Amino acid sequence: MIRERPRLAPSRSLERSTALKAHAIRRIPTLAQTFSKAPTQFVQGVAPVYLERGAGSHVWDVDGNEYIDYPMALGPVILGHNEPAVTEAAIAQLQRGIAFSLPHPLEVELSDLLCELIPCAEMVRFGKNGSDVTSGAVRAARALTGRDLIACCGYHGWQDWFIGTTTRSRGVPQAVRDLTKPFVYNDLGSLERIFAEYPGQVAAVIMEPVGVVAPAPGFLEGVRDLAHQHGALLIFDEVVTGFRLDLGGAQRLFGVTPDLACFGKAMGNGFPIAAVVGSRAVMPIFDEIFFSFTFGGDALSLAAAIATIRFMQEEPVIAHLWAHGATLKDGYNRIAAELGLTRYTECVGLPPRTVITFRDEQGNESLIYKTLVQQECLKRGILFSGSQNLCYRHSDDDIAITLEVYRTALTILAEAIAAGDALDRLEGPVVEPVFRRA
Repeated sequence: MIRERPRLAPSRSLERSTALKAHAIRRIPTLAQTFSKAPTQFVQGVAPVYLERGAGSHVWDVDGNEYIDYPMALGPVILGHNEPAVTEAAIAQLQRGIAFSLPHPLEVELSDLLCELIPCAEMVRFGKNGSDVTSGAVRAARALTGRDLIACCGYHGWQDWFIGTTTRSRGVPQAVRDLTKPFVYNDLGSLERIFAEYPGQVAAVIMEPVGVVAPAPGFLEGVRDLAHQHGALLIFDEVVTGFRLDLGGAQRLFGVTPDLACFGKAMGNGFPIAAVVGSRAVMPIFDEIFFSFTFGGDALSLAAAIATIRFMQEEPVIAHLWAHGATLKDGYNRIAAELGLTRYTECVGLPPRTVITFRDEQGNESLIYKTLVQQECLKRGILFSGSQNLCYRHSDDDIAITLEVYRTALTILAEAIAAGDALDRLEGPVVEPVFRRA
């Protein structure tokens, strides 16, 4: 495992990243396959554009620069890059085959494992990413209830039924947009108003059980009871929370069991796999709806997921994420307080996955301040995008180094705020939000 500190800014070169970017702009719209990984999310001229390899909690860009990784591929890498137990399981399965003309026994083994761990799980279907399974769950709810409307809270993927509610809705017909109604987290009244306005029309309530704000006492229970009172299903989108907060997901952590739940990301430690799970009262509808794709049961990802979950059962992964995440969160907020920055920046969320927020003098989101802090972190070997997705291989040394860099970056931010010249200190353009302001 890596022990040395990442190389600092003075010796860095981004020559190869820059050249690849110049070439790719002619071939790849957005320059990435995921908005959150695109150059618009990182200060250009300081940030690498392409990463080449990873080991544990560290990654290296195409120019050989080393970083402590906190996005962790947007959350899937929960053990660490190239974790031997998962890599070895994947290699062994690779040598036996990946895609077959009939189901593979690993589908049964992983299904049994998920049903042992997840409270709502009695039956399972697999997908490749979160959007597959959230969309499958929504289709199942519509088929089972005979209703069309969906109430949603949180982010649920790129498919039309959800993305039409966002500012990235171009290409989604208005008729489709009108079928999904967002409500506000920790505001049960906002959900009650949807049921009141559309009586007997809501097929399901789909929500992230927790994001960066913890559920208020009774909120999740209230959502469940309200959904069932009105004949709708409750779907938990645990693509982010699953296997990160608890091996049984947020539903086990908070003691609220949904009808269906969607898992992904950390389930395979970086391998593309997702699952929709639920009770025997609900899941048989998957015999009737069309939820089918060539790579839904690829054996490579199934083997990786089994190895990942078995590892997490045997090692104190969850406890590590909570403990190290708390050290990082509390340390950041302590530094911000010492520098008089509490009104401008804060680390929020449950420790296994936190988000650092930035606000201007009026209390509005400040992408300028975020860009400045990101810039100074990148120059010192911290891959920072705002989210901190801890992995099992983030060490005590990693956390100590990171907090040292955060202190330096926040000191620079404090000086910039005092001088009123934060924008002038940027060495590249201000980062952009994934979802544009309406």
